[in-house]
Formats: sequence, structure tokens, C-alpha cells
Amino acid sequence: MGLSLTATRILATLGPSSSDKDCIRAMVDAGANAFRMNFSHGTQEDHAERHKVIREVAQETGQPITILADLQGPKLRVGEVEDGVVLKKGDTFIFQLDPIKGNAERVCLPHVEIFDAILPGHRMMVNDGKLQFMVTGVDKGIIITRVDVGGALTDRKGVNVPDVELNISPLTEKDRADLDFALDLGVDWVALSFVQRVSDIIEARSIIRDRAAIMSKIEKPKALEILEDLIVASDGVMIARGDLGVELPPERVPGAQKDITRICRRVGKPVVVATQMLESMIDNPMPTRAEASDVATAVMDGVDCVMLSAETASGGYPVETVSIMHRILEETEKRDGYFENLAYTAIDGHTTYHAVAESATQLAQHIDARAVVAFSTSGATAVRLSRERPPLPIVMMTPNQTARHRMNILWGINSILTEEYASFDLALDGISTLMLENEMGQPGDQVIVVAGTPFGVVGTTNTIRVLNLHNGR
Repeated sequence: MGLSLTATRILATLGPSSSDKDCIRAMVDAGANAFRMNFSHGTQEDHAERHKVIREVAQETGQPITILADLQGPKLRVGEVEDGVVLKKGDTFIFQLDPIKGNAERVCLPHVEIFDAILPGHRMMVNDGKLQFMVTGVDKGIIITRVDVGGALTDRKGVNVPDVELNISPLTEKDRADLDFALDLGVDWVALSFVQRVSDIIEARSIIRDRAAIMSKIEKPKALEILEDLIVASDGVMIARGDLGVELPPERVPGAQKDITRICRRVGKPVVVATQMLESMIDNPMPTRAEASDVATAVMDGVDCVMLSAETASGGYPVETVSIMHRILEETEKRDGYFENLAYTAIDGHTTYHAVAESATQLAQHIDARAVVAFSTSGATAVRLSRERPPLPIVMMTPNQTARHRMNILWGINSILTEEYASFDLALDGISTLMLENEMGQPGDQVIVVAGTPFGVVGTTNTIRVLNLHNGR
């Protein structure tokens, strides 16, 4: 099997352009490590078939492949609108709860949560910010606004209210049905859209429990105000630059991306950068230089994973897009100083477990070890080693196939499925055999093994051992 060529992972979205088995297999061969099933589109039957195919490809290739179910979340939209409505800058325009077919003066906005929270001076945006409004007055069931940026208004366009926190659950009735379905399929991660509060994550976890990991999508300015709390409560974070970029001024998005990445790195939570990474490849076989630079910048910041959306879901070049993204990752990670720039000289919030991981990676570098090996049932030890971003391979040995799939989205993790070992000594012999069989080392190579004692107990990362790879005892 060998070691992965890049530490940074690729998450590709499946859709009409990329759902057959040949394409999924080709994207894996090109460098995809994980696939996103976007429940905003397609039927549950579509997603079930894609899940089945991904698992078949994983079985055939022997590679773990992460599957992420991305829930739609609450969608705020205006109602129907007459044909040919164009709003002009400076016009007065009204949003109202009562049903009405929209015209140049008013439109129905069937979301009482907005009316309960909005105040004069707040902004409203429609159609991904193409239309912009300033609230000048609020009365029972109506919001009076001034048009700041005009244009055509058409049916069912999305509404953003960046200045308010809405009293709305991130899980709609549709989301709950999709969540139950995805968990029954056996997805590895669930992405929650429009997270605003820690209670949103707690609500989802009460349903998901330990059946999947939770990835919170940061796409609301209000989420940035409690960013660290949201990250700590989540298993991972997605920087969803689409909606975040609508509600934040564009000049603030790069800084927000770096802030989120920095905190995730510090507390040891995987972070995914999403939206428009290679957007031009929806229609073209090559990206722009600016897009390549955007991907490389995320890699140099140490993100775990970069995501492709419409590029692979509906674009004309899904396999080529994955291949080019992989080439950008590989070239960026080869640059002098890449690993040095990722290393922390001091990390806040140390625990014994993180201190063991840090010590193990430092020891591995001092003795020129071939790899750091995490023996982990749950994957927690692998998470702690990945947080350190060592300049040498991380290999996770686990008897848990679910953990292999779930952890494959993390920076630098290579994994091997093992048997259940009765003792640490037997596990060490097994590690030698499997490392050699999988061409991850040569006889006589030294590796650093990190595990927990009592052996096999989840959550105890407390042991470091230097092991010389050997054939048999």
C-alpha cells in the first residue's frame, strides 16, 4: 500500500458529474481521500447508491475513504415574485410575513424568526448578496428597508441577515430525516450548516451520539464571536467560505480563515477549507493562478483538508480537478520550510495526552525514525499526533475499520487495519510485520510507537516505545 504522497487531504463533492463507480475510483487514484454527499441536492436513494459505491472502492483498493454527509440546514428564502421585478438603489422596499406575490414594492418573507430578531440599522441580503438592503423600520409582520444595491428580484432567492442571531435550530425536519438516513448508512462525518451556538452542536450530538463525528460549518458572522467555544464543542470544522463570504465583507474572509485554522490547530481539531478553491475548473481543464495560490496558502497554513464543491459535483473535469489539486498539495508540501512553518514552539492547553504526542514526534526526529506509529482503537491518539504536524509519516494501527475511515480526513494519517492484540508486546510484533508488508519501512528501520496503557483502553495516550522493524520475533 505504501505511504500517502501528501499530508493534506482532498475532500471531493459527489454529484451528477461524478457519481458512477469508474469516476469515483478515478478520483481516488488521482488523490481524493474523502467524499462529500451534499444533502441539499439529490435524493436519499442517490446518496445511498453513492455511499455503497464508495465503500466498494475502499474495499477494492484497500484504502480508507472518508464519507461526509453535509446537511442542508435552514434555508431562508423570499416567496414568489412577479416577472420582471427590478429594484433600484434608494427605493423603499418591504418584507412581510403575510403571503403575497412579490412586486417592486414588497415581497413575502415566510420566516417569523427574522421578524423577531431584526432591528433598524441591520442589513439584509438577497440572492447571495446581489441585492442589499438596510432596515429602516420594523412593525408587526413587516420590515421596512432601503435598497442599497438594486437589481432583478426573482422567486425563492435566499436571504441573509448577517447582523442578527436567529432563534432557529440548524436541524430542520428535512435535516432530521436526512440525518437518520445518513447515520443508518454509516457515514463517517456529519456536517452541520449555519451553526450559531454551542447548543446547536449539543442538539445534534444528542441525536448522533458516537455514530459519526460532527463537523461544524462556520458560515455566520455570529459564529466568529464564539469561535473557540464552537471549535472545542465540535469534532472538526469546515470554513464554509460561500455563505461566510456573503455575510462578511470580502476583505475579512481571509483573516477569518486564518483565525479559524489557527484555533483548530491549537486545540487539535481537524479543519477543512471549502468553496471556490478551483472554481474555474467547473468549465475549464486548468485553474487560474490565483486559485492555485489560494489552495497553496491553505496548505501552508496547515489545514487538514481542502474541499472541492461544484468543481467535482457538476463540473466538466472532476478527475482532472482532483489531480491538479493533488499536484498543488504535493508541490507545496515539498517546499523548504513547510514543516518548520507548521511547528509550534509553544501550544496552549496542553494535556498529558498532547504532551506525549509532542514528545513522541520530537524523539522521532532526533533519532531519524522512519515513522510515528499510533496504536489506537478510537483514533484519538492519531488525532493528537496529527496536531503536531511532524515532518515524517504518521501511521495509525487500529482494529477498528470505522476509525480508519473517520480519521482519513486528518492531516498526515496513514492507516492499517490490524487484528485485536491481547497485549502491547504482541501489538509491537504486529506493527513490525504490517509496516513491512505494507511497504512503510524496511527491516532495521526505527519507528516510534505511541499507545495507551492499560492496553486497548480507549482514551489513554501515555506510552512511547522505540521499535526496530523486524521480520518475526
